[in-house]
Amino acid sequence: MKTHYNIIIAGAGGIAEATALILAEWSSVTPTIYIGNRTLKKAQKVSQWIQEGTTKTCKVIPFLLNTNTITDEMKGIFEKGDALLDCLPGSLAPKMAQFANDFGLYYGNLTEYVAETDQIIKLTQNTTTGFVLQTGLAPGYINVLANYLFQEFCKDFNVKEVDTLEFKVGALTINAVAPYYYGYTWSPIGVATEYIKDTIVIRDFKKGSLPSLSERAGIIINGLTFEEDLTSGGAADLPDALKGKVKSLDYKTLRHPGHYSWVEKQLLKRDPKVDPIADLQQRMTSNIPNVEEDQVVLYAAVQGNDAKGILRRREVTKIILPQKVGRHQLRAIQTTTAVPLLQSIQWLLETRQKGIKLQSQLPSEYFLNGNFVVPVYGKV
Repeated sequence: MKTHYNIIIAGAGGIAEATALILAEWSSVTPTIYIGNRTLKKAQKVSQWIQEGTTKTCKVIPFLLNTNTITDEMKGIFEKGDALLDCLPGSLAPKMAQFANDFGLYYGNLTEYVAETDQIIKLTQNTTTGFVLQTGLAPGYINVLANYLFQEFCKDFNVKEVDTLEFKVGALTINAVAPYYYGYTWSPIGVATEYIKDTIVIRDFKKGSLPSLSERAGIIINGLTFEEDLTSGGAADLPDALKGKVKSLDYKTLRHPGHYSWVEKQLLKRDPKVDPIADLQQRMTSNIPNVEEDQVVLYAAVQGNDAKGILRRREVTKIILPQKVGRHQLRAIQTTTAVPLLQSIQWLLETRQKGIKLQSQLPSEYFLNGNFVVPVYGKV
């Protein structure tokens, strides 16, 4: 940030703490940060962790966040705030967006939940500030990168449409053991949700939906073998923005080989009386451990004929590892999720954009080469 702002962060989990630490450490002008959580003790703990971790002088204020109604404390903070960064579970996103709208705050969130995103779009139709939605890793960075690849391909090869646009992300452990070949590096409920809900795609230039985990394939990235499959939420708004321009578009999640086969077996065992997401989450968390050492693998590609009819393909791959920020070591999933949110909210605050902004509407060159994004993802 180049100007002093009062930044409110909703949540006190791993992504929230990383967002606050990076904001304190990498801003040109250090903001005042408010950490709100449904458990005050946790907000206080994160506040102390941030102040111990940053090498800058930064004021970090914890507060009790009521997700149902506005308290007097919240009212005072929201009235002083410039922006609200929503790092809470996606089910709470509409409520946080409503708070931001009511108090004239700029707003950004991370959720891949489609229904909640649609709800926010409806409730903020008359907003006086700017809202960037689904601006984490996937959805988020990967969508801006994919859209950038599409636009550059069309410009460089003098075409208006392409055959395929594919983008994939895996938040993975460094190692993987049988039988599940996986370890949790982020939200268990998020993993179960993306495996169960349908995914939005483009097929034959038209937007549609397909069941998640219905198009498994192998892929080699930087010489390493992974499996990919359709999962929900990661396509963001690209199916709407690029329908009629791309014959086939989809988002897939990358996993170590063997994981999807294990998940398939768990789905066959599920209890039809239990919510499928809750059932799968329970089965996975009962077997799969949380792992600290992680990596984030990204792949995006565009393919089509140039103006002379020659078939061409462009690819971008990245493997991102844990990184030290200030005095703390952050996991790859933390940095890769936090910095797109920060880059987006900085853009809103600097340009005073108004209304809903989705991934296809972000200025891709500014975003991909921004001061928060580049130290984690590198330049494009």
